[in-house]
Amino acid sequence: MKNSRGLYEKQPGSGVWWIRYADDVGRIRREKVGSKGVAIALYRKRKNDVFEGKKLPGKLRVRMVRFSELAADALEYVKANNEGHQVDGYRIARLVEGLGDRPAEIPIEDLREWFDDQEWKAGTYNRYRTVLSLIYRLGMENKKVDSNPAKLLKHKREDDGRVRFLNQYAPYEEVRLREVVAAKFAGHMPELDVALNTGMRRSEQYLRTDWTCVDLLRRDLYIPQSKNGQSRHIPLNAEALAAFQELYQCSGGEGPIFASLRGGERLLGPRHWFDDAIREAGVKNFTWHDLRHTFASRLVMAGVDLRTVAELMGHKKIQMTMRYAHLAPAHKLAAVERLSSFNSYSSADESGGNNGRRPVILNPATEGATGTRTGTGLNDGLLVASEKVQ
Repeated sequence: MKNSRGLYEKQPGSGVWWIRYADDVGRIRREKVGSKGVAIALYRKRKNDVFEGKKLPGKLRVRMVRFSELAADALEYVKANNEGHQVDGYRIARLVEGLGDRPAEIPIEDLREWFDDQEWKAGTYNRYRTVLSLIYRLGMENKKVDSNPAKLLKHKREDDGRVRFLNQYAPYEEVRLREVVAAKFAGHMPELDVALNTGMRRSEQYLRTDWTCVDLLRRDLYIPQSKNGQSRHIPLNAEALAAFQELYQCSGGEGPIFASLRGGERLLGPRHWFDDAIREAGVKNFTWHDLRHTFASRLVMAGVDLRTVAELMGHKKIQMTMRYAHLAPAHKLAAVERLSSFNSYSSADESGGNNGRRPVILNPATEGATGTRTGTGLNDGLLVASEKVQ
């Protein structure tokens, strides 16, 4: 189809095409469409509807909003308000790649089909669902859409979360890792020590803290803003303190804590050395975040209560910390062993002084029932009845 007066680019070369036509009463209407192919199809449809005398739906008399426009608004919002805007930005870009050229009012059936086509685990699916819901919620606030179809996408059940820590599958994983770091990445050893002994998130360690957050005298590390928006303090043990003192000697206590060995610029993360070190050390299925899991796991295995672990980790909800509870079986055993005191019998009962019958604790509310009261320590005052041993 040759370009006509009804088909044009408002900004030549932009790739965004508009259509122009007269409706059934002769009024000139313009619509922003998108790609040229879609614009041609829509132009033909509008001309045919006018020729057949069909009345244009009310929604077509307002500017068409596309999903990509909603996504652009959401991207500006997360950059200004979300600490994790880099990850949110990646997810928004992925959604735009799949849905960007469509009108913003996408049928829920189409959204379900697109989400089902993605080979995502439950957690990834739920994160994208959350971002999609944010996009439409902001669109509603900006009066660009009337509803939020993401709410109709079913939330998927996630497992308790992966927990991987050093020496979990082999007794010398940490030894091998330290040997590789010492031999090839010695300047980064303090980063490893700080991560293992503070449990900071990667963004907290590299992006959110500087020397004003470190009190070497009081052995305190201040996290000004964690993932959940709250601050916290982490006491520095001997290993963490030694690592910070070594870093202090290199920087003089000014600027970023973790800086490039060459230019002195702030490091944005450990990927440029840590991934190679893990691979050479032969530590399988292990990421930088697993150093944080190692910190929490070792605290629990050392007998630290889960509430304290949650505070040190910066968990807003104790449910996040419960994933480590299975690492403290001794505490669970100690808890149930306390029941043994209620199961102890008197020496008379043990020797058959109760005519070979064993005491059975009844509901105190049935005090009027036939039975006897014992006077043996913890069982004193409990109503018991005799039950013949079969």
